[in-house]
Amino acid sequence: MGGRPFNSWPAFIPITFEVTILAAAVTAVLGMLALNGLPQPYHPVFNVPRFALATRDRFFLCIEAADPRFDPVATRAFLESLGAREVTDVEP
Repeated sequence: MGGRPFNSWPAFIPITFEVTILAAAVTAVLGMLALNGLPQPYHPVFNVPRFALATRDRFFLCIEAADPRFDPVATRAFLESLGAREVTDVEP
């Protein structure tokens, strides 16, 4: 063995560093997904009949009413003034 010890600790430094970087990256991705509330397998907006067109040739805008300053009448009027094809209220 050339006079070297069987378990030399400097040989384990590169792999320890790489595993630490990998663990940090995986933790960051999982933390981002958890803080963003993803994946979200169900949302009430998925029940809107025209939602199926959202990924084909149109886009879909969902405005949630959790904000205390949310005004349903003003929001509907604003979206219709922008030329929305359809404005739908979704019950939770």
